[in-house]
Amino acid sequence: MAVRQVTSTMAEAQACARDLRQQLGNLSPVFVVFFATSALDSEVLGASLKREFGDVPSLGCTTAGEIGSEGLLKGSVVLMAFDAESVEAAEVRAIENVRDGASISACLDVLASGFGSARATLDPSCYFGLVVHDGLNMMEEAVMARLTELCNVPFVGGSAGDDLKFAATTVFANFRPSRDTSVLAIVKPRASYAVLKTQSFRVLDKVLEATSAQTTTRTVHAFNGRPAAEEYARALGLSVEEAVRALRKHPVGIVMSDGQPFVRGIQQVRGSDMVFYCQIQQRDRVHILEATDIVAQTRQDLASSIATLGRCSAIINFHCIERTLELEAQGQTKAYGQLFKDVPTIGFSTYGESYIGHINQTSTMVLLG
Repeated sequence: MAVRQVTSTMAEAQACARDLRQQLGNLSPVFVVFFATSALDSEVLGASLKREFGDVPSLGCTTAGEIGSEGLLKGSVVLMAFDAESVEAAEVRAIENVRDGASISACLDVLASGFGSARATLDPSCYFGLVVHDGLNMMEEAVMARLTELCNVPFVGGSAGDDLKFAATTVFANFRPSRDTSVLAIVKPRASYAVLKTQSFRVLDKVLEATSAQTTTRTVHAFNGRPAAEEYARALGLSVEEAVRALRKHPVGIVMSDGQPFVRGIQQVRGSDMVFYCQIQQRDRVHILEATDIVAQTRQDLASSIATLGRCSAIINFHCIERTLELEAQGQTKAYGQLFKDVPTIGFSTYGESYIGHINQTSTMVLLG
């Protein structure tokens, strides 16, 4: 089985594409995943990779930082190539209109037909899905809800970044760049796989109910019948000004029956409103969370998942930019990168993560056996 991860820091897109292909040597990929700095021209990069790799199915996007086996990176392109011994087949397609549920359904139908199946009959023990979204069009919740409704295959992924410029993000389907859409891949690996969702928070006994919320802008106006920012601060025993300085340390989460949160990161306090990085719906009950050690928790969760899987030949890591910023603030970027030094790893710092729904301050990973 051959899975190979390569990295290029070439400053010109054509040279970068050539460098990546040359590093793979005589490996013949049947599926490619890549994540690229937004500093490169996406049109030129896509065309150059297409020229180097031909008709190989591929999924990619721009980033807010890249991840390789060498650790957390910036200004690079990371690429993972899978040969026929590691992946039996892969199908990749961009959704034509993410605002139309029928378009999402049609995209899934085309992907499933590539395996000679209907989407409803794809066995989730034999297939997994990857998804990358435009990181700025705020359509992740709608896409993920539709995917979960229509298909049993788990889709794991993240939202494209643009190095914190928040101007334009790009996704790639079969090396073709596009915006304002999501790209889906369905993959049939030769060996088993596992999905890991890991976040580093303690769930506090402080519950907020959204009593006035606007999902289209991801804004909560009121918690527990009181102005949102004031109630959030009151629950923490802080002033609003103090609470604003603690937003990354104290996001909120919808807590599942197993006690694990699906995190909703807080973008900002705007007056008495709170703006989040993903939706909180009217009547949602969320717990305030408290940050713990990202490196220690990720190490523990990785070890547990790999032990259950039995072996790990590759990791695809969709890692929240908020986690990257926290690792930088704590001086832990090198320690985090060391977690992946022994396994071919590819990933990027995202504008949100995807697994079942749209979440924040999390890493969602696919581990291949």
